Amino acid sequence: MAPLTPLLRVHELGKQFPGVRALHNVNLTIACGEVLAVIGENGAGKSTLMKILAGVQPADTGEIFIDGEPIQFQSVREALAQGVALIHQELNLAANLDLAANIFLGREPHQCGFIDQAKLHAEAAQHLKRVGLDLPSDTLVGDLPIGLQQLVEIAKALSCEARVLIMDEPTSSLSQHETETLFEVVRDLRAQGISVIYISHRLSEVKELADRVIVLRDGENAGELSREEINHDAMVRLMVGRDLSQFYDRKQHDPGDIVLELEEVRTPEHPHCAISMQLRAGEIVGLAGLVGSGRTELLQTIFGVTPSVGGNMNLAGEPFAPQNPREAIRAGLALAPEDRKQHGLILQMAVRENASLASLGRDHKNGLLNFEAEETVATEAVEQLAIKTPSLDQATVHLSGGNQQKVVLGKWLALKPRVLLLDEPTRGIDVGAKREMYRLMEQLAADGVAILFVSSELEEVLGMADRAFVMHEGRLAGELPRDQLSEEAVMQLATGTPLAA
Repeated sequence: MAPLTPLLRVHELGKQFPGVRALHNVNLTIACGEVLAVIGENGAGKSTLMKILAGVQPADTGEIFIDGEPIQFQSVREALAQGVALIHQELNLAANLDLAANIFLGREPHQCGFIDQAKLHAEAAQHLKRVGLDLPSDTLVGDLPIGLQQLVEIAKALSCEARVLIMDEPTSSLSQHETETLFEVVRDLRAQGISVIYISHRLSEVKELADRVIVLRDGENAGELSREEINHDAMVRLMVGRDLSQFYDRKQHDPGDIVLELEEVRTPEHPHCAISMQLRAGEIVGLAGLVGSGRTELLQTIFGVTPSVGGNMNLAGEPFAPQNPREAIRAGLALAPEDRKQHGLILQMAVRENASLASLGRDHKNGLLNFEAEETVATEAVEQLAIKTPSLDQATVHLSGGNQQKVVLGKWLALKPRVLLLDEPTRGIDVGAKREMYRLMEQLAADGVAILFVSSELEEVLGMADRAFVMHEGRLAGELPRDQLSEEAVMQLATGTPLAA
């Protein structure tokens, strides 16, 4: 019996940008009703490949086949017409429109020159039902949490009769419950014969969902894993070309003096929850909890983004009450925010400008930019953090996620902070870049920097923290020393259940 023709096949695809070979002779196939995971480190070529498949940009070389027929996509519209739809990591919805209007935006059914509202809402309801959304079709998109908005994007793609759905980091902003809902939808789509190309840095998700894994490295095929071969070590080995033994290489440090102390501090978001904690020099302290538990809000209050509404803070034994980030920075604090693109970088500016942003108040000449100092700071950041960039003048938007995160850190490390606050420091970066981030955290702790980091990855908290605080609905639910850190203990506290005595 002859093998079935793949629904979509990519043959020796290539793409070149100025100074960068993004893809070289990449091959890929996906069958009907298959979930194919495409993984690789940042800069491996995943995004470029997906943009070509979705008609966002053309390939330089190679061919794409749909149902065995060669085809070239000149636009997103042409790709959609062939049933290939890309769901971006940053959702593309109009918050001020209802679900039906978003699903058929630009493709509304008409009658006598007017939008046929009855047909619009009736057809939208069918597509919402396919993704498990039991909501009125006139619900405003802006009223939905991000997880449900993700499902609206999928319904929108299905309304275009998509046969191949490309999902780019679909769970990066979802809660655990929202993620589980999305997984169920993906499984239902597979049962309906719809193919899914699933891109994620979360290898546990890949292991759970994928029928097959394609690995890219440096713009080329690095290997393929069948369902039976998919496991964490095999995926990591193909992604980085080597084994990552001792991923969390922690060394035992004796903590120093208390650097930061919180005494019944209350954040504006949770004014009725008093938080007390201490942070010592040379210590790496984790801050765990479910999405919405108040972890980010606590870091923002410590950093003066949202000043506290009660309680006291002490920094090295002195009263500390920052009313804005500038005061926190002057006192020796630094915050690498959760959303690096929105709050950590000015993406269109060069690496040299971003790396020296925090140092502007220090490195200037009579109120004018000191370009010599700017060059020095940026060069040190690139060398210290091994930032991969063609030059200091490269626009930061063109760097991979991991290298963007390094620029954020380099900006703050130039000020030699006493306390470093990290909010989801490895979100959206690959396993190799994560390893480098952990090494940097270890190095900074060894140099006496106090680190408080938020992470939604339990494995990361267990691997890196000397001890961890767990938050639940705005309050500290408990503290766990390293010898008591376990997934069960963290989740018990995170869900509001006291630990057994």
